Amino acid sequence: MDIAQESILAKGFDATSIEEIVAAADVTRGGFFYHFADKNALALALIERHIEYEKQLFDDLLARARELSDDPLQRALIGLKLLAELLEDMESGHPGCIVATAAYQDRLFNQAVRDANRRAVLGWRRRFREMFAQIAELYPPQDDVDLDALADFVSTVVEGGIVMAKSLGEPKMTAGQVMLLRQYVKLLFTPRAHR
Repeated sequence: MDIAQESILAKGFDATSIEEIVAAADVTRGGFFYHFADKNALALALIERHIEYEKQLFDDLLARARELSDDPLQRALIGLKLLAELLEDMESGHPGCIVATAAYQDRLFNQAVRDANRRAVLGWRRRFREMFAQIAELYPPQDDVDLDALADFVSTVVEGGIVMAKSLGEPKMTAGQVMLLRQYVKLLFTPRAHR
């Protein structure tokens, strides 16, 4: 699966052949088809694995933020800073996102793959909406904001940052975009008298 993911992130699902994967993995076509009925099954397995990986990554990041602060706004700001540092530490930049890659080529996939991709995106929304709702209880936003849209903004910034960084050949750009998001969250929830 690592070999398949690396190739798919580099070239997309459409341009990655089963022959290429089996040759790189040094397995037979039969070995591939023993594990995956087709590319849909491979895509589904990769997305499910990605969901688990991101869940663990964000659980760890936000657990660290909770260790450092009891205040929900400060926890969010720390969590976003930790995310930016994680992205900045990727020497060649973020390799890409299997969920975004599948979304770009969703015409290739069956409904099960599209549903898994939707679950991945909604997982981000739930996680960050909960974080922003906890903040809003103590710090009402300074502007009207839909918390679902704000939660989706996190995904938009990260995924958009990855695209921009790759397009411009600036691997550290995604971390900078996350720090701008952090600044926006800080301004949105910090009471005007405390700025």
